[in-house]
Amino acid sequence: MTTRSVDEPTLSLRLARDERDLRAAQRLRYEVFVQELGARGPTVDHEARLERDALDPHFDHLLLIDNRRDPDLLQDVVGAYRLLPPENLAAIGAYYSETEFDLTELKASGRRLLELGRSCVHRDVRGGAAMLLLWNGLAEYVLERGIEVMFGAASFHGVDAVALAKPLSLLHHFHRAPEGLRVWAKPAHRQEMNLLPIEGFDRVGAMAAVPALIKAYLRLGGHVSDGAWTDREFNTTDVCLVMDTARMSAKHRDFYVRKKGREG
Repeated sequence: MTTRSVDEPTLSLRLARDERDLRAAQRLRYEVFVQELGARGPTVDHEARLERDALDPHFDHLLLIDNRRDPDLLQDVVGAYRLLPPENLAAIGAYYSETEFDLTELKASGRRLLELGRSCVHRDVRGGAAMLLLWNGLAEYVLERGIEVMFGAASFHGVDAVALAKPLSLLHHFHRAPEGLRVWAKPAHRQEMNLLPIEGFDRVGAMAAVPALIKAYLRLGGHVSDGAWTDREFNTTDVCLVMDTARMSAKHRDFYVRKKGREG
């Protein structure tokens, strides 16, 4: 992926190029996951104000840069995605998601897999074009590398199953991945998602409680795992999102063309 400007004149999109870029992404992750959402645990470095782990150097990091911000203060990265292409898996030995989810069926598919994670956007640019711009960059990355399936954990804030009963049940009833792409939450911290009956289910009300990132995957044809994972260190309830990129690419292209048409 080459460095390029995007529709917003102050923003640019590129892959991390060096240690400084990576630290800027880790600073953003600290601000979002730790300061805003209350994450804790061994990946949190309060002194340096970074959220990081030993796997970071093996991933590509897709960055959304605000060119008005000071790079020397690690303030310029306002959006980030962590990406593990198939060629980098051998250096790690297992996918990060395998700490929470059984990926046996997905790995046996023989398809080119891309693991996604640590997606975050700075509060100052949420609700605008930032997520769409990151999705555009992700679609380009996928097409350039011939990725066939992408997957990764996405989170609900909090670990209260009662509070999350409606959105989790919605995902279970209507958006579980089909056979061949299905993954399962592992038993140790598994949270069942079939919490409310399908009869008379309020899909509109339940969808309102689904985080924006998960909604974006669903709109583009994505599916979710069988069961969720309770992550108390990050104060989240995680589902594993799975997407056939051929379907994603077509829907993404159609959506982007329609959007550009409205703006033209």
